[in-house]
Amino acid sequence: MARSAKNTIEEFWRIQDHRDYSALTDLFALNAVLEDPFFGTFRGKEAIGQFMTKMNHEMHAQQTHFEVLEIDGGDETAWAQWVAVTPQGRIDGCGLYRAKNGEITSYTDYMNA
Repeated sequence: MARSAKNTIEEFWRIQDHRDYSALTDLFALNAVLEDPFFGTFRGKEAIGQFMTKMNHEMHAQQTHFEVLEIDGGDETAWAQWVAVTPQGRIDGCGLYRAKNGEITSYTDYMNA
C-alpha cells in the first residue's frame, strides 16, 4: 500500500530539515505542479527539480530556513503549517499538498507577507 498524503508530507519535511531542497524532487510525480508565492508556478518533475536546486542557493544566500509546526491530512490531501526563519524575523505560512501513490501531485504554498 502506498503512503498517504500525510505520510508523504511528513517525509517531505524530514528531507527538508537537512536543507537540501533538490533531494525533495524524488517525492514529486512526473506531472506534478508546484506553486510558490515568490518564484511562481512549476509544472512537471524536471521544472520542479530545477526550482529545488535554485532553492538550495537562494535559501543559503538569504540565510533562511523553514521549520514545520504542524502536519495533518489524510490519504490524498495534507497540509503543513510552517515558519520561514530569516535574519529579519519569522514569516508564517502553510502548504497544501495533494498526493497519489506516495508522490506529490500538487503543492501550493501560502504565506503572510
